[in-house]
Amino acid sequence: MDPDFSQLDTYLAEGDFDGYLVQADESDANQRYLSGFTAPDPFTTLYDGEVHLLVSPLEYGRAVREARAATVERGEDYDAQANAEEYGDIEGGHRTLAAFCRAYDAESVAVPESFPVGVADGLREQGLAVTADNEGVIEQIRSVKQPEEIQHMQAAQAANERAMRTAEELLAAADVGPDGTLRYDGAALTSERVKEEIEVSLLRDGYALDTTIVACGADAADPHDRGSGPLQADESIIVDIFPRSKETGYYADMTRTFVKGEPTETIREWYNLTQEAKAAALDVLEAGISGSEVHDAVCDVYEAAGLATLRDDPEAETGFIHSTGHGVGLDIHEYPRVSTTENELEGGMVVTIEPGLYDPEVGGVRIEDIVVVREDGYENYTDYPEELVV
Repeated sequence: MDPDFSQLDTYLAEGDFDGYLVQADESDANQRYLSGFTAPDPFTTLYDGEVHLLVSPLEYGRAVREARAATVERGEDYDAQANAEEYGDIEGGHRTLAAFCRAYDAESVAVPESFPVGVADGLREQGLAVTADNEGVIEQIRSVKQPEEIQHMQAAQAANERAMRTAEELLAAADVGPDGTLRYDGAALTSERVKEEIEVSLLRDGYALDTTIVACGADAADPHDRGSGPLQADESIIVDIFPRSKETGYYADMTRTFVKGEPTETIREWYNLTQEAKAAALDVLEAGISGSEVHDAVCDVYEAAGLATLRDDPEAETGFIHSTGHGVGLDIHEYPRVSTTENELEGGMVVTIEPGLYDPEVGGVRIEDIVVVREDGYENYTDYPEELVV
C-alpha cells in the first residue's frame, strides 16, 4: 500500500517544517502507517517528501527488504557508538538523531504529540527546532481508508463474527442452574470462560485480543467493565469484541447483547429502542455531515423515550452515557469521533455505531456495527444478526 501523503506535504509547507519525525515502536499507529515498517523496539522515521528510517542493526536487514522507505540507515552511520562513548548514552543518542535529521536538511521538524519529551528536548539542545503537531495530521490521513485497508478490516470483522458466534453458541448451550447461574460442562459458565473461547477462536484465525468484554447484569451497566464471574439467566450479557490482525495490524469492532432465558420488560424495551437508535444513526450517516449529527440522531430517540443522555444531562450516570461511535483502523479508537465533537465525516472513513443504555438496577444493552462512510450513505460490513434471546 502506498499512502497519499499530500496532506502531510501541505502541513509541512504551511508550517515551514523541513520534515515530520516519529520515534516509536510498531504499537504506535502513526509510526506503522508512516514508515510502512514494524519492529518491537523504537525506531525513527523522518518524512520530508520521502520516508527515511533510522533503525538498530538488529532490524536493518529486514527493514531494507520490507520497509516502504527511500533510505534505511543504522545509528552507526552517524557515529552512534562514538557519540555514546564521548557523551553518554542519552546525549549521544540525541547527537546521533540530530545528525540523521541534518543529513536530510531537517533543521525544523514537526512531531506527534506523543513524541518523547526527553528526545524533543535533546534535539533542541542540538539546535533543531521541534514543534508538536497539535492537528494530528497523520491521524487525519489515516482516518480515510484506502480499499486495501478496508479489505483488511473486513477480514478482521469476519474473524470477529466467527468469535461472536462461538460466544453465542456457548451461551445457548448452557443450562440454567437452580440459583439462575448458567452452567456448562458441569460447572458455572463464567465471563472468563466465554472470553477464553472467544480468544481461542481469534488466535486460530491469526488475530490478537488484548481484552474483550463479556459483562452480565450490573457489570453490563458499566460500558467498559470487562465482566467477571458466573453468568446469570434472565440478565443481559454484553459481548464486545475488538480483535487486531497480527499480520496487518487492523482492528474490527462489534457488540451484541444476549439474554439466556427471559429478559425483563425493561431490557426488552431498551433493546428495541437501541435498535431504533442505531437505525436512526445510520439513516443520517453519509459523507459531508458532522459526527455530531449522527450522535444527535441517537440522542433524539432515547430522549423521546424519556431516557437520559449526556447531551441532555452531562452529569447523567444512567441512560445513554457514552458517544455514538469512533473511528477504527490501526487503532481501536481513532479519528473521527461520532459524538458531540464537530468533525466532518468523509467517504472512506470507518466508524462504529454503538448506541446503548445502562443502569445498575437494570443492566445494560449495547448494539454495535462497524461501517464505511460513503458519499451517498454508508456500507455496513457487519453481517451478524441482532437477536436478544439465545
